[in-house]
Amino acid sequence: MRKWNAFLSAGILLLFFIHAVTGAFQLAGIYPGGSKLLSVLAMIMVIFMAFHALIGIILTGKTLRALKKAGVSYFRENRLFWARRISGFAVMVLVFFHIALFAVSGEEVFRLRFFGEADLVIQLLFLLAVALHVISNVKPLLISFGIRSLKDFCADILIILSAILILAGAGFFVYYLRWNAVL
Repeated sequence: MRKWNAFLSAGILLLFFIHAVTGAFQLAGIYPGGSKLLSVLAMIMVIFMAFHALIGIILTGKTLRALKKAGVSYFRENRLFWARRISGFAVMVLVFFHIALFAVSGEEVFRLRFFGEADLVIQLLFLLAVALHVISNVKPLLISFGIRSLKDFCADILIILSAILILAGAGFFVYYLRWNAVL
């Protein structure tokens, strides 16, 4: 089950990179219009995320049962484990807001609803939750694929992630400015 979760995680990360870059360009008006291929990729990512969340819930349940059986939780020693679970839960909640905000309505036309201050804050919180979740899980992901030189790969993934998150945040901000007639 953990190996499947690793493959799902890698797929989600790759699809997220593609989705975030193209979405940022769309929101900034650089790449106008929606793409059916991008919609299909986003749907695949949502399906992967659902399975990833299900596996995470199952593994967390097993951990909680083991803690209960042992009679000791060692919460302080397992802070990183709980940070991974809490950030994953935050991503699950905030992704629903993201989907609701950016759902495509219409056959050929990309239509979105008003994008105000609250929407901007929620989307930036979503990016923050994704960043925390990926940062706290990149090392175990690489270990699960048997990558030994973690330092190089972790740094590369985190640099790419940082650049994409900055681009996505800028896309949200420019989109907010465009909706509010500042640009």
